[in-house]
Amino acid sequence: MASSTTATPTRPARNQGLGRILVMVYAVFALSAFARSLFQILSQFDVAPVAYLLSAFAAVVYVVATLSLARSGPGAWRVALAAVLVELAGVVGVGLWTVLDPGLFADETVWSRFGAGYGYVPLVLPLVGLAWLLAHRPDRSDAAASREER
Repeated sequence: MASSTTATPTRPARNQGLGRILVMVYAVFALSAFARSLFQILSQFDVAPVAYLLSAFAAVVYVVATLSLARSGPGAWRVALAAVLVELAGVVGVGLWTVLDPGLFADETVWSRFGAGYGYVPLVLPLVGLAWLLAHRPDRSDAAASREER
């Protein structure tokens, strides 16, 4: 006997497939930026406090992006979007700052020279994340289901 409901095509969850790889890349950057900034702040903070604090800020942004990209739902989508936009603004802003006035920073940050020290992945990552998020934007039914679960 056939079901009386019609099947509607569903797209894969935002954190599945390529989304899962994106979460893993963000997790690696969160861990590496956190470890690097923690070491620098604890061992040589007086050498380049601005650079090391910017690296710590980048680590926080990567952690927030990782956690929100790994979750489902419209609230997590909004947090992920905000984190990726902050990341993009940070890498472009700090990148420009370090290119236009290289003597300003006594040491590199994750976002220095647009992430050159990390193979420019910090510049490409928010673009890929933004494209992924916009392609997996929650629709109105997702938002309504989320409200009903509360």
